[in-house]
Amino acid sequence: MECPHVHLDDLRPPRPNQSVYREDCTQCFDSIDDDSGLDVCLHCFNGGCAGERNHSLLHYSSTGHPLALNIKRDRKQVQRDEPPPKLTKLAITAETEEDKYETTTRVKCYACQSQDVDKASGKLPAVVDGVMKAMTFAKQEEVKAWEQEFVPCEHTLCLEQQPGRRIESQHLGSCSRCDLKENLWLCLDCGNLGCGRAQLGGADGNSHGLGHATESGHAVAVKLGSITSEGHADVYCYKCNEERIDPELAKHLAHWGINVTEREKTEKSLMEMQVEQNLKWDFSMTTEDGKELSPLFGPGFTGLKNIGNSCYLASTVQCLFSLPEFQQRYYRPGLPPPSAHSPAEDIETQLQKLADGILSGRYSSPESNVHASPDNAEVPHQKGLSPAMFKHLIGRGHEEFSTMRQQDAFELLLHLFKLISVSNNANPANDPVQSFRFALEQRLQCLECKRVRYRTDEQENISIPVPVRRKQLSNSDGGPSDSAKGSEFEPVSLKECLDIFTAPGTVELTCPACGSKAGFSKSSKFKTFPQNLVINPLRFEIINWVPTKLDIPVEVSDEVFDISSYKSQGLQSDEVELPEDAVVGGSDTTSAAFVPNEAALSQLESMGFPRVRGEKALHATGNADAEAAMNWLFAHMEDPDIDEPLNLGGGPPGGSGDDADKISQLGDMGISAPQARKALRECNGDVNRALDWVFSHPDDQGDFGENTVSGPAQPKPLPGSEQLPANFELQSIVCHKGASIHAGHYVAFIRKQIPGESKERQWVLFNDEKVVKAVDVDEMKKFAYIYFFRMV
Repeated sequence: MECPHVHLDDLRPPRPNQSVYREDCTQCFDSIDDDSGLDVCLHCFNGGCAGERNHSLLHYSSTGHPLALNIKRDRKQVQRDEPPPKLTKLAITAETEEDKYETTTRVKCYACQSQDVDKASGKLPAVVDGVMKAMTFAKQEEVKAWEQEFVPCEHTLCLEQQPGRRIESQHLGSCSRCDLKENLWLCLDCGNLGCGRAQLGGADGNSHGLGHATESGHAVAVKLGSITSEGHADVYCYKCNEERIDPELAKHLAHWGINVTEREKTEKSLMEMQVEQNLKWDFSMTTEDGKELSPLFGPGFTGLKNIGNSCYLASTVQCLFSLPEFQQRYYRPGLPPPSAHSPAEDIETQLQKLADGILSGRYSSPESNVHASPDNAEVPHQKGLSPAMFKHLIGRGHEEFSTMRQQDAFELLLHLFKLISVSNNANPANDPVQSFRFALEQRLQCLECKRVRYRTDEQENISIPVPVRRKQLSNSDGGPSDSAKGSEFEPVSLKECLDIFTAPGTVELTCPACGSKAGFSKSSKFKTFPQNLVINPLRFEIINWVPTKLDIPVEVSDEVFDISSYKSQGLQSDEVELPEDAVVGGSDTTSAAFVPNEAALSQLESMGFPRVRGEKALHATGNADAEAAMNWLFAHMEDPDIDEPLNLGGGPPGGSGDDADKISQLGDMGISAPQARKALRECNGDVNRALDWVFSHPDDQGDFGENTVSGPAQPKPLPGSEQLPANFELQSIVCHKGASIHAGHYVAFIRKQIPGESKERQWVLFNDEKVVKAVDVDEMKKFAYIYFFRMV
């Protein structure tokens, strides 16, 4: 008897822009490679596991969607009785899905309790074919994220070429100033050929192309080896110092006698070299005698696959889920997942899925290599879990984290804190981020009249300055031995960094009590201490407004250390406070509803930022400190309204602040409509800034569209603990290799108890999907980018 559900009206093939989850379950990491396969709902294309957990049945129970396509994939066993054929040319043959796997499918109907519905009946043929041919969700997001919007500039659009000539092929073989024959850049203005800059992990270069551009003033050059027959190539504008697009590239190359249809790409593009380099960084994966480290498996030792420059996410997530607060909140073995209509779009579901994947040990096992011969067996590592759904969800609507480009792990941590706290807004007691929060007390004292003002700010991290002390090397000391990481700088202790962070400094402000312009002494110390303390060492110098990373060694011990000496003592009996209504420094440019942190604003102005930009940045980041505001400014330099005065008066009803789509977008992140409405009004309709505003104002219930009268606000208890002594121990670090936070590679080192070994916790290296017992940890700790300390 034919299943009646095969004729339902909502059965139709997936649209090109519709997500098809046919690789792994949206609620756990079970996949099409498991014995039971994966059920893809033929109505909404949700993926649900069909094994013991049976999230597919749970999906049917919650949605009533009866039909599902079960997809099961088995790896083909490859027999190699003969040696591989001798290579005769340099070529890469892509291994297709059909080459690697045997895939079987069948249609199930949960309503009819049928396990094998005729795939040729009703509307099934078109729908099943559409599901199997559709781009998977992970691939769809990867393709969208890799799309980099290169644009033309005035120099490519208005390019004026010198009189044309045909450049003979033999003159296209080497740089005009040296013998390099690769990494060659053709000046489109005059036809000069010069070698490019040396590329990390790429070709050599003496920068003769850059030298020519500097001397001649010519702007646009094209990389010869990157030209394809379709007319694509790396085009660089030296005046913009950016990769660009030349809409008339074929015409401009023909001007110099180069026919693009006859060209063949022979070198990697700049993007390809960056991606390849990011995947090749090696963090001590071998012992001193050259043997590869033995991998670790089991609960808590599950790696995350690199899905394209995602190491910043993997390392941060591993550190978070090593903490008891995150484990207790999101790891719920034996309990059903949240009942979300769209599990892939629900942050609670995806956090629980990630916790189960990392902590259960269910997916932590050696991956068999069917291609390896017994004589050349490699140390088997695990396959690793693909965090594609989680990455998409947390990056949705974010101009940086939605891309496949390398990102800053510390900025991601702060972004995650915001999303998690907003999702727990209805029940703050469930918020694991609360374990990171503490109160920092700022003390201002007039240098003339000695009156003081105390200000308390809630934080969940500190960024500490690292002093730059370059070694004074004699001529005999400048050999190769000084090229090691950190050898250029004197080492600094963590205590010295904390001493500098809490030490008094002078800020130029006018005292509202005595009128003195002598300035104020300003210092910040802990009023309370968190359970988990995040420290970000600032190893940067600002060069031409670009943060440049410095390899300054910071010495950090594994031993417990006491930071009680950095606790603020509060207002003392012999101190006189400034009047409450006195505004330190004065401010006529902002609304009375917002008074900027003058100490932080003064620091921003001393860095060269205009006052209006500083005020806007402080408002967007919670008015906390100059460091957070500076990071915000670097991320919003291109905002069209960056130099407009801060407007807190709100716009007229129905303006951009009340945009229904933006309220809905914030609603998807767990923010109530009144909160979203007020946040958008406060931030001139900017969704990302509105998210920051909600996070910085957790007690503000928002705008309900009516004048409500409420009683006096109750004082909010401060987060953290005032208990002394404040003893902390290093729990984990996120470490980074590379000259820039937006390139290189991130890994995590975490202290864990290894089963079968001593009860003492040992350092474990999480390098994407590879999880091994770590070596040389003391050296890596010196250059960590994020430190996670835990109160003991």
